[in-house]
Amino acid sequence: MRIAILGTGAIGGVLAGCLSDTNAELVCVSRGRTARDLLEGLTLFTPEGSVEMIPGERFEIIDSEKGPLQEKVCGTCDVAVVSGKSGSTPQLASIAEDLIKQDALVISIQNGLGNSGIIASRVGWERVLGGTTTHSAWRDGDGAVHWTGRGTISLGSVNSSEPNSIATEFISLLDEGGLVPNWSIDIEGEIWRKLMINVAINPICAIAGVRNGALVEVPELWHQAIEAMREAEAVAKASGIDLGDSDSESYLRRVVESTAENRVSMLQDLMAGRKTEIDVLCGAVISKGEEVGVPTPRNEILMALVRGIEMSQKLD
Repeated sequence: MRIAILGTGAIGGVLAGCLSDTNAELVCVSRGRTARDLLEGLTLFTPEGSVEMIPGERFEIIDSEKGPLQEKVCGTCDVAVVSGKSGSTPQLASIAEDLIKQDALVISIQNGLGNSGIIASRVGWERVLGGTTTHSAWRDGDGAVHWTGRGTISLGSVNSSEPNSIATEFISLLDEGGLVPNWSIDIEGEIWRKLMINVAINPICAIAGVRNGALVEVPELWHQAIEAMREAEAVAKASGIDLGDSDSESYLRRVVESTAENRVSMLQDLMAGRKTEIDVLCGAVISKGEEVGVPTPRNEILMALVRGIEMSQKLD
């Protein structure tokens, strides 16, 4: 199976590193320095403390900043996994369209809402799977990927159908690589549950400048996290999303504790002076809340503060 990973940053780097232990052919689509770093190889620090060095020759590397794809790579991939930031989804969806075979699948494991729809506008819903992951990772200034917490990867089709042969083979490879995949018949609910966790952790850790574990150590931060999550939960339920009967606060605590040493991507983005994904996290909750008549004041405050920090970095 030939698999393209579009956006080989933190989570994309974990995917590339783990799948390199399988017999899959791997195509890594990155840009600029990340692509150049991959040519030298991928360094992956595992949650258990070991360091894996994967040679650059293991991957076929495409720098998305170098113009159109070469003809020889077009139409060659069985699966394209979009793991880049949500702001790059339109560009990555276009690249995926060029890379995949006629019967291939394109899978989004990105944060936020709406990514699958953008991809489907290029390749059609019949070739799109939604996805979400609870693995946590960050990428340091030297290009090494720090896999800070093991989790799972959930995949599913928007029509709740069973996996086809390509999806089944891909799930088998994820399992072989130790990524703990599962097929969900309610992927929309899974994506909303991930969104609830994201709005509880990402903006607060980014604003406070702390790792995930600080949320359970500082009561005031934990309270803000719970309030943001509760708003997202109320919006989801008002939107007709079945979230089941699980205790969301207990689940949040487990996620925070299992990823205590992680720096969320939003914090990494602010530290690097990059635009964050606040619009598809808190912004998505606010927008959906307006549609269904659910107020979201905590998410509004968090989004305003993150945007303020983004703007401050551009001022003297």
